[in-house]
Amino acid sequence: MAGLFDMHSLSASYGGSLVLEEINFSVKENDFIGVIGPNGGGKTTLLKVILGLLKPVSGEIIFNSDLLNSNSIGYLPQISTGDINYPVTVTDVVLSGLMIRKGVMSGMSSDDKKKAEMVIEELGLKGMARLSLSELSGGQLQRVFLGRAIIGDPRLLLLDEPGNFVDSSFENDFYEKLRMLNGRMAILMVSHDVGTISSHIKSFACVNRKLHYHPSHEITNDDLLAYGCPIQLITHGEVPHTVLKIHT
Repeated sequence: MAGLFDMHSLSASYGGSLVLEEINFSVKENDFIGVIGPNGGGKTTLLKVILGLLKPVSGEIIFNSDLLNSNSIGYLPQISTGDINYPVTVTDVVLSGLMIRKGVMSGMSSDDKKKAEMVIEELGLKGMARLSLSELSGGQLQRVFLGRAIIGDPRLLLLDEPGNFVDSSFENDFYEKLRMLNGRMAILMVSHDVGTISSHIKSFACVNRKLHYHPSHEITNDDLLAYGCPIQLITHGEVPHTVLKIHT
């Protein structure tokens, strides 16, 4: 598979405080990688470096020329309840995903609007195009912002804690949509819910200042300890339960 980008000995900081250290990491076409790690470990910082929002203090990230030239990276940031208060429609939000490529002042063509209609229908939002965000459920809202991220047909999709705003009735459908999208784009997904995403991703990247890549969708407590990823491992089954570290 072709590589989309490679990080070589990359370090990043905020205000002189090192957040990522000596990262070596690659993403290839059709990868589906879950990014896990403790709060403050550098997961979101990793996405910011990929997006060009934060420059590394050392090392480098080398993009595939096609990816770099086309700005073909979709991004779904963390969503908060404040995001629903803007007086815009579902179509407006989805179309806004084209502004990076077309420019804020450019008008949207009839082809753009048809593309938005297709994306809205693809994500199960048919009939909701003219609704305002405040009229949507959490799961529907998440799909709208996902539509904004994918309308430009990116080759790489970055998701920052997408499960935080998904209602339980839509969770399985949301991950099924991601599986479908992974057929045409690579996905890098930050999540704290290891148990849930392990059923959907292809591999893990554990980030806690340093990065350890795990080339499987299955990860154990021993793996997390070895990678220096002190996070809670939640196991899903018939009886809800959480696996805790052995303690006295």
